[in-house]
Amino acid sequence: MFFALSKLLSAITQPLFWLGLWWAVALLLLKKRRRTALSMLWGGLGLLGLLGVQAAPDALLRSLEERYPVPPAASIGQHAGVIVLGGAFDHPASFVTHGQVPLNDSAERMTLPLSWLRQHPGMDLVFSGGEGRLVGVTGVSEAALARQFYAEQGLDMSRVQLESRSRSTRENAQRVAELLGPRCREQRWLLVTSAWHMPRSVAEFQAVGCQVTPYPVDFRTGADTPWTEYSITESLHRWQLALHEWIGLAAYRLMR
Repeated sequence: MFFALSKLLSAITQPLFWLGLWWAVALLLLKKRRRTALSMLWGGLGLLGLLGVQAAPDALLRSLEERYPVPPAASIGQHAGVIVLGGAFDHPASFVTHGQVPLNDSAERMTLPLSWLRQHPGMDLVFSGGEGRLVGVTGVSEAALARQFYAEQGLDMSRVQLESRSRSTRENAQRVAELLGPRCREQRWLLVTSAWHMPRSVAEFQAVGCQVTPYPVDFRTGADTPWTEYSITESLHRWQLALHEWIGLAAYRLMR
């Protein structure tokens, strides 16, 4: 249910989805109510222009990203290991064709823990990520991509555990808790995911009893965003990220 919900959120949190519906209604009204339809078409165009102001979606993202501070470097070695959540890979079709691991703009989830494991030989790494697609299944999970990525980086794979069945944040927490068993409750683990995704992730891991220290990465905002910062493409992407997380937080609380 949560998997289907997350896929639905991916659609309805896209501003262009709603603008497209708005313009479709306007076109249907064009013959019978021309003035109303034209007002709707121009209004939608004006809204599209306003959506390019990056400060608005950044404010929503910033409120998520500032929820948890980055732990000090000295505390890293005090943890049993690190739990890395999927989401740092592009569509695996390119991997199937070319054999190269396709990292996306959340690559810090994968790269940052590498130095920790090299500095602290006693730490383990758990990666959680299945194939979270309703259609277009390739048979390649994020865990399979993670396996190749970590092997290519020269990591000792005996220290890596891979969880390949989860398709949502809630399933990430549930599957990792099953994989680690008592260690998830009795030892403290670093939890690595994007800063804007961390509030929902921490809530889910705490709900299954795992002792996690949030280590946010992949920040999308700084201390502030000037109102002159303008990009329709980038702002639409940030609107989707922010709306997806805020609606996801509310939905997960209601369905706990």
